[in-house]
Amino acid sequence: MTDDPASADPFEPEDPAAPGRLASSDPVVPGAVNLRDIGGLRAGDTRTRYGVVFRSGNLARLGAKGGTALAGLGLRRIIDLRADDEVARDPSRTAGLDVVTQRVPLFLGSVDSFFRDDLSLDEMYRLIIEESSEGVVAVVRGILADQPVLVHCTAGKDRTGVTVALTLAAAGVDADEVVADYARTEALLPARRNRYVVALIRSMHPRAVNVEDLVARSPAPVMRALLADVDQRYGSAAEYLRTHGLADDEIAELRRVLLHRSA
Repeated sequence: MTDDPASADPFEPEDPAAPGRLASSDPVVPGAVNLRDIGGLRAGDTRTRYGVVFRSGNLARLGAKGGTALAGLGLRRIIDLRADDEVARDPSRTAGLDVVTQRVPLFLGSVDSFFRDDLSLDEMYRLIIEESSEGVVAVVRGILADQPVLVHCTAGKDRTGVTVALTLAAAGVDADEVVADYARTEALLPARRNRYVVALIRSMHPRAVNVEDLVARSPAPVMRALLADVDQRYGSAAEYLRTHGLADDEIAELRRVLLHRSA
């Protein structure tokens, strides 16, 4: 990588060893953005298991070292939440991995439509839970089918963030822990990538006011409000999944797969 910011790849992840970026439990996979293990989150007197569910942005920039590191996670399934055009533009570099790839396009509209309509994060997340519930349930079932499993979209922020948050909440993870996991994304997205994408989107939608939030922010209050809205309307995240087709035994299995009692 060159030190010249004008010639650097804006999507290349920044130094993962920089203070405040990766936790000690986060795997380092060169070329992967915002990749982390959701293990260790508190759920009452239990915690989420390490090495079971990972989350990230896209896998389109993996080189040889990144591919080797990703293979080292022992993944059995990768769940890709991106739309067809995103996959065609930035195909995952996972050839050679013995892994099931499950496609669950989570947006019913195009990614560009959210910028065109200048939606807030709150509005976008409400659309996901209201209009993409079938996809959310499919992701949970994919997690139950095979572990270890990686859930990802383009940045690993919104589609991945909402789906993983609902999954964790349904398993009984404490709300503060769910919110904190979501909020970590903001520090893990490369600043160069953020500047590049914000400038590009603003050139196409100069009047949009929510561009920076949609591209680069993961504010804790937004996820806290989403979880509260789900609780108010459905009773809980688990009831949300039940309402949209997940069975009681699947929810019980989700808790068994994700949680364990701390020693």
